[in-house]
Amino acid sequence: MPTQIAEWISVGLAGAAVLAVNACATPESWGATPAAPQATTSAHIEPSFSPDRLDAKSSLTFTIHYTGGELGVPSPVRRSVLRFPAGVSLELPELDSCPASRLQAHGAPGCRPQSKLGSGSALVEVRAGSQTLSEDVSLAVFLGPPRNLQPTFEILAQGDTPFDERVVLAGAMLPDHSPYGQALSIVVPPIRTLTFEPDASIVTFSLTIGPSHRHRGAPADAVVMPSSCPAGGFPFAAEFSYADGSSGRATATAPCPR
Repeated sequence: MPTQIAEWISVGLAGAAVLAVNACATPESWGATPAAPQATTSAHIEPSFSPDRLDAKSSLTFTIHYTGGELGVPSPVRRSVLRFPAGVSLELPELDSCPASRLQAHGAPGCRPQSKLGSGSALVEVRAGSQTLSEDVSLAVFLGPPRNLQPTFEILAQGDTPFDERVVLAGAMLPDHSPYGQALSIVVPPIRTLTFEPDASIVTFSLTIGPSHRHRGAPADAVVMPSSCPAGGFPFAAEFSYADGSSGRATATAPCPR
């Protein structure tokens, strides 16, 4: 009888151990496929001057490409800080500002031409169900009301189809530390799409600030190039914060004029 009792106890303890192991097992140990990790969104920047000459009034084109993200669609960017080389400045011979509220209500026609600083384009995408929808967006940048004696910028983004959305990106210019001279901080609001679908993501963003031919014979806004170029070229940098809580940084160098 003692032997039989010992066997019962041994079997009971073994069964309890099996139950404990099963209770603590992970889905991977059951043979289930683990969830795929979410791809990280990253950005690449491309700055360029035209004309590319020292001590000249020029225009600056700043292009950003976003890649990665879940199902190949980048996470929506929520804030970006664009850093410009020391010595590069913006000349505004005709100061006239336009508030964001007017742009939001009336679009570009709601602002006087003298407040427009540049234009550009963007491509946005959204993953809707099993397909990816995209839309071309026109950009226009306007001088906004000054804030704490610093200039501000309003970037109007106007889409057509399929989202037909108008948003205004608020930007503020701030002094920066070497090797940069100024930084443009931009807040990007959510870009609404279709009902019950997620917000759109910016895939490409390209903006040109500089001379315009809209005022013949009148002085134009211009990016003023410095009289010298640092060794290795003009440094640019950018930091980004995304809707999924991640962040990233990108750097680039514009070569010195020949």
